[in-house]
Amino acid sequence: MPLFKIGKTAGALGLAIAATTFALTGLAQAQEAQGAAAGKSWQTGLHRTDLLHRDMDVAGQEVLQVRVDFEPGVVSPKHSHPGVEVAYVLEGTFEYQLQGQPAVTLKAGDSLYIPAGVAHVAKNIGATTGSELATYIVKKGPALVKIIAE
Repeated sequence: MPLFKIGKTAGALGLAIAATTFALTGLAQAQEAQGAAAGKSWQTGLHRTDLLHRDMDVAGQEVLQVRVDFEPGVVSPKHSHPGVEVAYVLEGTFEYQLQGQPAVTLKAGDSLYIPAGVAHVAKNIGATTGSELATYIVKKGPALVKIIAE
């Protein structure tokens, strides 16, 4: 006599797979909804295009220029740089929060000076993809971006 009946086992297995799939789909949808409420992930919604990377005439210094595109609602992680950043908004509307200062809103054509080592966050508060041109004058060697844990 067989240990189990194929028909009943296949049916039970099918039900178990269906139940697991339903549960995982529900979990994924809940996490997606939670993520959408909190803002889109910067890891998937922020895109960098390196434009320029050159040594400067000042020993130990370099200049980098980067186009950064933020999908709607994307917030950068809190971070700093080992030198100054000048952010120029190419398209869209951004809110910048520099540590110890009130938030500022910038639109296309506006720029912002961010001092060396100052923690900051940028958020696309517009309904479309926003873009900034970030120019960094930094020390050579250290990572360009230092993520700051909260």
